[in-house]
Amino acid sequence: MREQPEQQAPPVQRMRLRYAKRGRLRFTSHRDFSRAFERAVFRARIPMAYSSGFNPHPRISYAGAAPTGSASEAEYLEIGLAREVDPQDVATALGDALPTGLDVLEVVVSSGGSLAEQLEASQWRLTLSGVPPQEAEAAVRRFGAASQVTVERMTKKGLRRFDCRAAVVSLMSHDSADIGQECAILDLVLRHGTPSVRPDDVLAGLREIAGLDAGTAPLQERLAQGPLDEQTGTVGDPLARDRDAV
Repeated sequence: MREQPEQQAPPVQRMRLRYAKRGRLRFTSHRDFSRAFERAVFRARIPMAYSSGFNPHPRISYAGAAPTGSASEAEYLEIGLAREVDPQDVATALGDALPTGLDVLEVVVSSGGSLAEQLEASQWRLTLSGVPPQEAEAAVRRFGAASQVTVERMTKKGLRRFDCRAAVVSLMSHDSADIGQECAILDLVLRHGTPSVRPDDVLAGLREIAGLDAGTAPLQERLAQGPLDEQTGTVGDPLARDRDAV
């Protein structure tokens, strides 16, 4: 009979982290990041709590990861610790252990509840180089006037068709004089849900309904992620409750 593994103690403290994916590091996949982060907590000597079972692993819960290739200022995860530690010490140690471009922005002690449930929507900025702002604005108007915009995406289960319009809380277009070239900027707020609609799905919808060509590599940046204010259409801070509990 196989010997049962030792049961690990539950976490003594939980912390929530906000981190950024910048520059070339935006091309790291979620799996690549999780490996890099686990190596970082080991190098930083963070006193992690571990799961029980035959293959214990550090207690890390990832929530709402951005698609590969997207930059982000608002990625979140939660860690379980074996003893209490000052959040600033964790932030400093991880900042030294992670590569530049994967940057820890804030660490707070969790006040409880589900972090994932607070991530109801995301605010994005999409930079479309070489796209005339007038064309983008016209396409945005047509998209907003549509009741449904069906797009296709290849998934692990094959080609899937779905409506990308319902998830769009707001979509606005403007130009940017400081980039130094013709460029359209789209400000997008997306509601999270099923199916999960991504910024590139919205760009596909703009192409489908208005023929807008966003180019081969539009820059997609997540600026915020958190609870959605249905009245204002704005995205809140998921760590505000944890700060208030201190």
